[in-house]
Amino acid sequence: MAGTFLITGAGTGFGKEVALRLAEQGYEVIAGVEVIAQVNAVRAEARDRQVNLRVEKLDVTSSNDRRNAWSWDVDVLLNNAGTSEGGSTVDIPADHLRHQFEVNVFGPILLTQGFAKKMVTRESGKIVFMSSVAGLTTDPFTGAYSASKHAVEAFADALDQELAEFGITVATINPGPYLTGFNDTMFETWKTWGDDPSERLFDYAKLAFPHEQYDPELVFETTMRVLTGQEEMYRHVLPREMIPQMKEQVDSVWDRRLNDGTRPALVQKAYDIAPYTSVS
Repeated sequence: MAGTFLITGAGTGFGKEVALRLAEQGYEVIAGVEVIAQVNAVRAEARDRQVNLRVEKLDVTSSNDRRNAWSWDVDVLLNNAGTSEGGSTVDIPADHLRHQFEVNVFGPILLTQGFAKKMVTRESGKIVFMSSVAGLTTDPFTGAYSASKHAVEAFADALDQELAEFGITVATINPGPYLTGFNDTMFETWKTWGDDPSERLFDYAKLAFPHEQYDPELVFETTMRVLTGQEEMYRHVLPREMIPQMKEQVDSVWDRRLNDGTRPALVQKAYDIAPYTSVS
C-alpha cells in the first residue's frame, strides 16, 4: 500500500521502530511524538540510520496538536500512542485513571475522527489500532489499562462496520507481553500517585508485571505487514501461540463462579516474578 503513513506515539517502543523501518523501505512516514524533546531525538536516530523520516510533535490528548495534524495528507493511520497505569482498581488515584483514558482512548479516537472524514472524502484509507491482548482479557493490577484497551476494541469494531462502505479498512494489533520496558514501568507508576501510601491496599514495591516477556521483533514485522497491506485479517494477536489460551479465557466467563476467597495465581506471581523477565 502506497501513500503517507502517520505513526502516533513514535517517540519510543513499537511506534518508533515501525516508523523507522517503514522509512527504510522508502515509504513516506510521519512520526508523531508526544513531546518536543523527542522530535530531535528521533530525527537524530533517523539520520544515524540514513533514512528520510518526518518527525512532528503530536500529543494525541492536545486539541491543538490534533487540529494541526489534520492538515497533513495521511493515507494510513497507526494509533500507537499509549500509556499504562498499573495498580489495583481501588488504589489508583482519580487523575491517573482519567489520564489512562485520555491517552489511550479519547485522544486517539478524536484524532481518528478528523482523519476518517478526510479518508471518506477520497474513498480510501486504513486505520490501525495498536491494541493489546489486554483489550480482550484482564489481569490483576492492569484493570485501568485493560479497560482502556477494551474501549479501543469497541471503537475499532464499530469503525470497521461504519466505514466499510466508504472504502476504509480498519485493523487491530494485539501484542501480548513483549519486553520493551512498557509493561515493567506500568508497575512503577505508583511512585507518582501523590496519595497516602498507608491507605493503599497493596505494597507496590513488592509487585512486578506477572508474565514472562517476548522479544518484540514479531510485533515490528507484523505491524509492517498490516500497515502495508500484506495482511488481510482484522485482528492480529501476537504471539499466535497465545490465541488458544485467550479464547479459553474469554469463553470461561460463561461458567465463572464467585471467587472462593483465595489469592489468584497471577496475583501471587506478581509477588514472585522479577521485573524484565524474558520468556527465554
